[in-house]
Amino acid sequence: MKNPRPGTFRWPNGQRGAVSLCWDDARPSSVDVGVPLLDRFGIKGTFFVLPRNMARQLKKWRSAAAHGHEIGNHTINHPCMGNFIGWQTPETMLENYTLERMEREILKANRVLEASVGVTPTSFAYPCAQTYVGRGVRLRSYIPLVARHFVVGRSGFSETYASPERCDLAQVPSLDFDCKSFGQLRAMVDAAVADRCWLILTGHEVGDGRTKQTTSAKALEKLCAYLLGRTDIWTGTVTAVGRHIAASVKHPPIAARLR
Repeated sequence: MKNPRPGTFRWPNGQRGAVSLCWDDARPSSVDVGVPLLDRFGIKGTFFVLPRNMARQLKKWRSAAAHGHEIGNHTINHPCMGNFIGWQTPETMLENYTLERMEREILKANRVLEASVGVTPTSFAYPCAQTYVGRGVRLRSYIPLVARHFVVGRSGFSETYASPERCDLAQVPSLDFDCKSFGQLRAMVDAAVADRCWLILTGHEVGDGRTKQTTSAKALEKLCAYLLGRTDIWTGTVTAVGRHIAASVKHPPIAARLR
């Protein structure tokens, strides 16, 4: 498949853009509040779960998966940089990881999720949106590892949405929708669709929206209604949208672009 000329990419069914709603960590409120809310609108979300959190409400997560919500990989130990002093331990610092250890733990998370909820994840979310292991001259990116095992690798805390013709599916940007009003979320959606792009919104908890890392349930309800009313927007899971882009756009290798 040849790489299409800029501007020739097409979303399915004449739509002008795509939106994916996702939550990280398998926080209790994401399955207690978020899943039922999405179900009322028939919208499927993507949930990047930590197995240890998921195990506390396993029956509910199994039901969510059975009803078409996507279960994604968020690692076993949620490794992040060591500067998070309050909760990051030396054992889970990215600075102390190797690529080999990261791959072992990612694949272990896949096996645990397959055994627990009956699905093998095809999407991955980088904990803390950090994509490296090691430190200094020994620092290495684990983006190629994610590209090898998943259809989509989702980044986070980004500054923009994803261009289907230009994005790297192994590190797709996403925008935070915790603590955002419906007006803010609608503006983000409208901007992405105007540019014919893919907006991934990332949250953690679902509730009153007044505390850090909480998506407002009221704003989410209004957003779902807005998305359903926009026939020009595809609201799909991270993997579903990623697969469409992968099938439609074959990005040339980096080396080839540099020649």
